[in-house]
Amino acid sequence: MRRAAATVSTLALAAAAQPATATTLQEALAQAYRTNPTLNAARAQLRATNEGVPLAKADGRPNIGVNGTYERQLHRDFPLSTPIQSASGQATLSVPVYQGGIVRNSINAAKEGVEAGEEQLRATESSVFAQVVAAYLDVISDSAVVTFNLQNVRSLEVNLQASTDRFKVGDLTRTDVAQSDTRLALARANLESAQAQLISSKERYISLVGSEPVDLQPPPQLPGLPASPEAAVEVALKDNPDILAAKSTRNAARYQVNAAKGQIAPRLSGFVRGSYTDFLDSRTFGAPTPVSKSAAAGVQLTVPIYQGGRPGAATRQAVARESQAIEQTVATERSVIAQTRSAYANWQASLQTIESTRKAVDSGSLSLEGVQAENKAGTRTILDILDSQRDLLNAQVQYVSAQRNAYVAGFSLIAAMGHAEARDLALDGGALYDATAYYKTVRNKLFDFDFGKPAAQVSTSTAGTKTQDSTIIPGGFGAK
Repeated sequence: MRRAAATVSTLALAAAAQPATATTLQEALAQAYRTNPTLNAARAQLRATNEGVPLAKADGRPNIGVNGTYERQLHRDFPLSTPIQSASGQATLSVPVYQGGIVRNSINAAKEGVEAGEEQLRATESSVFAQVVAAYLDVISDSAVVTFNLQNVRSLEVNLQASTDRFKVGDLTRTDVAQSDTRLALARANLESAQAQLISSKERYISLVGSEPVDLQPPPQLPGLPASPEAAVEVALKDNPDILAAKSTRNAARYQVNAAKGQIAPRLSGFVRGSYTDFLDSRTFGAPTPVSKSAAAGVQLTVPIYQGGRPGAATRQAVARESQAIEQTVATERSVIAQTRSAYANWQASLQTIESTRKAVDSGSLSLEGVQAENKAGTRTILDILDSQRDLLNAQVQYVSAQRNAYVAGFSLIAAMGHAEARDLALDGGALYDATAYYKTVRNKLFDFDFGKPAAQVSTSTAGTKTQDSTIIPGGFGAK
């Protein structure tokens, strides 16, 4: 498999420092690596692609066939020497000598297909990991958002009770109470929405990882982030699996063109044939012998003269598909460049947003304290307090969202660069899947009855997991 050297990961070091009962991002990725059905299906697809090589080689290998016949005469007039019944058998060995380059080019195309399949598996692996990272961070951030909204509801409940008490003694108006009541109703609605989003994120996590999220720990620092978008693109052009897969597909298409052209070439094969016939004691008058034996060997040359235009059409079709593969390679390269640059921009923007929203949380906390104090002094209204509480909640939510977005964007950037597979992330939990092991096993297999192992489910079912609720997941990050 063509790929760059793995980047040095900090995930293992960060995971080692976590409590034994906690779930780290590395552990979630490792579990998804073992049990995710999308990833296991991609591995099965690669194994199917690997079989293309022995299939192509089979067309250039000898063929051995045996046939038998039993025959009985139901009616005859003459000659009397014709046996009434007979049994015969024939064995034939045919050896292709020259096939016009079709076999050789088909084998090369199949090998390029294997290369493409390995890169496509890398791409699937990166995609699944990116989804797991997003789901992991979503549960953490959504738990924090629910916490903030719950705190806001409780604060507004206290505020409404205080406003009601002050209204009863004539210190506030009915309008002040109505304003507090309105904000509390809106806060409760926002809490319900945040809880529903948390449930959705938990279920998404289960579908990807295969187990329920428990005590998710803050994610570790991402490894191998580039210093500039140009550096990121340079790495992506060399290591991105989508680009490498497209190039291998293009190379395979070129070999298919040569294979199609081979249809007009002569074909040469050798053969050995032997037969045996037994007349089963049914000799009649004049029959010479009870059995007949024969053996023959030779070569056969087939020279195509006219095939109805099939070779020309097949070659033109293969050329068109090669052109398609060439253009798809360019399109993939364009897409990866745009994806890499966009991921870098999103990552940088999210980092800036983290700093801005952190300051907003600090300022919002001070502002709320000041407004509450000034309200007691009679210089601020209830509406001013409600506005300050709303502003602080918005700042807290944006701060947590910015942390989530920065991490997800950073991981997406690493994935676009082609460095977000298991080897790059130093996953624990057992040996890594060797994408080349199966190919090495089957590429030279010869036997017709070697059917391999029967299909079996590898991924785990989530039918036994609990329906998720809005319980806040411990751990993670929160507002400053």
